[in-house]
Amino acid sequence: MTGVRAEDLSGTDHEQVVRCHDRSTGLVAYVAIHDTSLGPALGGTRFLPYPSEHAALTDALRLARAMSYKNALAGLAHGGGKAVIVGSPASDKTPELLRAYGRFVEALGGRYVTACDVGTYVADMDVVSETTRWATGRSPERGGAGDSSVLTAFGVFHGMRAAALHRFGSPSLAGRRVGIAGVGKVGRHLVDLLLDDDAEVVITDVDPKAVASVTAAHPEVRAVPDAATLVRQPLDVYSPNALGGALDVDTVAVLTATVVCGGANNQLAHPGIDEALAGRGVLYAPDYVVNAGGVIQVADELRGFSMERARAKAADIYETVVQVLAEADARGITPAAAADLLAEARMAGGPWAGALYPGLAAASRQHREPLAEPVSDPAGKQVP
Repeated sequence: MTGVRAEDLSGTDHEQVVRCHDRSTGLVAYVAIHDTSLGPALGGTRFLPYPSEHAALTDALRLARAMSYKNALAGLAHGGGKAVIVGSPASDKTPELLRAYGRFVEALGGRYVTACDVGTYVADMDVVSETTRWATGRSPERGGAGDSSVLTAFGVFHGMRAAALHRFGSPSLAGRRVGIAGVGKVGRHLVDLLLDDDAEVVITDVDPKAVASVTAAHPEVRAVPDAATLVRQPLDVYSPNALGGALDVDTVAVLTATVVCGGANNQLAHPGIDEALAGRGVLYAPDYVVNAGGVIQVADELRGFSMERARAKAADIYETVVQVLAEADARGITPAAAADLLAEARMAGGPWAGALYPGLAAASRQHREPLAEPVSDPAGKQVP
């Protein structure tokens, strides 16, 4: 069963799509490389029980494209890619399957660098790295950065500061009421950062244990039953940090916050939601801009991980959001549209724009060594 037809790729602008099948372990995976104008594609591996291979491929294509834009605006020398493994992480994930997957990644020659995503974790990347040099998001014991949610939250916080400056005239969240949906990982760290900035925090999560953990550590934090209740609370800022699609027509209609800034991916449930937010006077900080701290963290592993260096890079998200919002105002468009234009401009000016990135010739020779010295592409430009 493949469920995939040639026409499923018709009209896409992806550079390369690979189906991976290992007979001995049952591995079925897709790797999608969208764009390598800036360097090797970087993006996580998602492990889910997709209803069909068609659904898995569609997800890989969509996510790879999104990573091109995220990596571009994060200022990374990386293009966008994504991988999906078809199956249940609970029953189908084995060390042998992960090693087989690593061999497929290795066969791409450094054109794709993988990391964790939904259904994969730091321990999984440790196993994958046994058969490929191009696995990041590994444990500190394996020379990696560990949990990327720390810098993801840090970046969201700085994006929120930039949005607060634009909307309220000050980059401080002091005295502002921030509603956080999802406090399992990124949202949990974000609570700490906001409280340190003297914000008032209201939370919700589908997992009662996650809520209890936050309120036990911070009795001043108030919890509400669900996201539907949260968005109706009097809020200055709404921060979705759980599943995608948090901003739909119904939510936008009742939202009290005048700023939306969160770590969840794909927050806009439908095309045009960014226009609907703007129509209600809500300032939206594009999700792929503010949640780039995690990919900044795993990208730094290729240079020999330094938390200090990665943290400084993630702090730049503040200036990026300032630039996006200024561009939106200048052009009279939404921040989401402005972010896309800025990302596309950076990709168009990338060192490998118009010339296929070759992989190992311009990437790190070993994942524990610094990046190789700059080399020239066929047009004579240097790769950082």
